[in-house]
Amino acid sequence: QVHLVESGGGAVRAGGSLRLSCAASGLTVRTSAMAWFRQAPGKERALVARIGLSGFVSYYVDSVKGRFTISSDNLKNTIYLQMNALKPEDTAVYYCNKDPPSINYWGQGTLVSVSP
Repeated sequence: QVHLVESGGGAVRAGGSLRLSCAASGLTVRTSAMAWFRQAPGKERALVARIGLSGFVSYYVDSVKGRFTISSDNLKNTIYLQMNALKPEDTAVYYCNKDPPSINYWGQGTLVSVSP
């Protein structure tokens, strides 16, 4: 059974940084295309960044390019999202999942709140 547990969210001021973690069990991140998604208040969940097989980074949404970095640690079976220069519009619940996502793998997410 697959479990994805997100952590690292919090409340920060604009310009601040956070590092999100997604600990995986039941699947191997090294052999899975993984991604971070986010759901802002009143909006649908959307793809933020994708990391391909063996850590090859393949996609960032335009609004986070140059500010966010997705990475993986195969020994810890964990993926990360380093978020710098945060903006109020980054406020959302952040989730990790495979890409394309599996409906059965959504976790609780971690809330990121960015104040002006």
